[in-house]
Amino acid sequence: MCAGQCHSVLTQEVQANRAHTSVGENSISSRKLPFKSTIWKGGAHKPPMFGDYEAQRHWQEITFSLPVKQWYFNSTDNNLQYWGLDYPPLTAYHSFLCGHIAHLLNPDWVALNTSQGYESFQHKLFMRTTVLVADLIIYIPAVIVYCFCTREVSSKKRISSLCCILLYPGLILIDYGHFQYNSVSLGFALWGVIALSFEWDLLGSLAFSFALNYKQMELYHSLPFFCYLFGKCLKRGITGRGLFLLFKIGVTVIASFALCWIPFLTETGQMLQVLRRLFPVGRGLFEDKVANVWCSLSTLFKVKKVLSSESQLQLSFLCTLLSVLPSCIKLTMHPSVRGFKFALVNCALSFFLYSFQVHEKSILLVALPVSLIINDAPWISTWFLLVSTFSMLPLLLKDGLLLAYIITSLVFLLVSKSLLPAPANMSEDSLNLKPFCISVRRYLPWFRLPGYLIKLSFYTSLMGMASLTLASDILVPPLRFPDLFPVLVSSFSCVHFLVFLFYFNIIYFWHSSNESSKKRL
Repeated sequence: MCAGQCHSVLTQEVQANRAHTSVGENSISSRKLPFKSTIWKGGAHKPPMFGDYEAQRHWQEITFSLPVKQWYFNSTDNNLQYWGLDYPPLTAYHSFLCGHIAHLLNPDWVALNTSQGYESFQHKLFMRTTVLVADLIIYIPAVIVYCFCTREVSSKKRISSLCCILLYPGLILIDYGHFQYNSVSLGFALWGVIALSFEWDLLGSLAFSFALNYKQMELYHSLPFFCYLFGKCLKRGITGRGLFLLFKIGVTVIASFALCWIPFLTETGQMLQVLRRLFPVGRGLFEDKVANVWCSLSTLFKVKKVLSSESQLQLSFLCTLLSVLPSCIKLTMHPSVRGFKFALVNCALSFFLYSFQVHEKSILLVALPVSLIINDAPWISTWFLLVSTFSMLPLLLKDGLLLAYIITSLVFLLVSKSLLPAPANMSEDSLNLKPFCISVRRYLPWFRLPGYLIKLSFYTSLMGMASLTLASDILVPPLRFPDLFPVLVSSFSCVHFLVFLFYFNIIYFWHSSNESSKKRL
């Protein structure tokens, strides 16, 4: 079936769930109870889709039971309307490996067709163990290497950044609570950053190619990788050593993609079908309540009703391009490790805010590069990581992860506050905004950045997140606005992300230190 049909079925299911929820809310309202009675756990136990946990289990079932050439095609044994595989080949191979292990432990876990909707404590434990194993093999070693190989940084700062990155609640909640493997693609991307930082350009290209072949959302990071490497080639001379480097990088990328796609390159139809599954543009500008510009704007201006699907696609492409272009141009003209990391932040956040068909958990692709600059901008980075986790609140509530969200966020906040304390005076210099403020004062001599206002904004933000979390959990929304709290959460977070995007661009373009000439992580 085509992506549009799949989306139609999923939309009907969402509407059915909303209708079911509305009935429950109506009955609650009739009894005049001001609180919700239960939390809907992400579709668990609810046919016909059974939630995202079932998606990961089903992919293991399909990849284990069917030949490779049937993984992405609709058939009687592989109904693409029922959690059809829509990630690149490396994800499929990972599911295939996990499926084999699951079959050895309990064949019922991945029995073709008969296992749909299967759920047990033992299988959930197995799924979470596979996430931990992937972390131990790929993600956690990358974080340790990154933090402890950082040059010109004290041991205390290395340990601080290590703790903050590993305790980031967003990735923990999504991967272990939502049954995902985001740490695999993020881990490969981080290995790519590490390799490029040591000028191992071919290894960096190989690692990022694996990241892109695991999850297509790694396209959020692709432009900085390309611009940094292309800028290095230009710097070496495009007709000399630079051309040879560009050739080696190109061969490495093509070879790594070919290696991942070998089973699907024998037939054109196979390759095109995989691509259709990876990029289902028929789903529209956005679906769920996500903290980006289009979803937030829709509360005031119904973009999806006014513009055609083609116009929406063109508009999102144009806005994304305009937002990433400055960072990409600067990185290409002045390639540096520090600039590379800030360009990763700016480009990933721009993609999240403006691109087409964004998922809530895509904010993790921004959180990774932000965590990499936590020593450059500790206070703002910590603030961003808290907001990024909060922005996924509607998804976390659906999965019944409210208590886990509160605990992990509080632990992260306390550890960050202890290891990365906010500066006492909150000056322009401590926020890395002094070069920018000096530039502004050339035209507006009276301009000053009041530190107390920044600190007040932070605590107001924390209070806002706490209040919306409480309201989302216990209050019943008005019948006229059943999605009131998810919309408030997404809009509240989106405003923060726009401010953060402005801030990180300022840091990148106005920072006047000589870091660009230093070889350090």
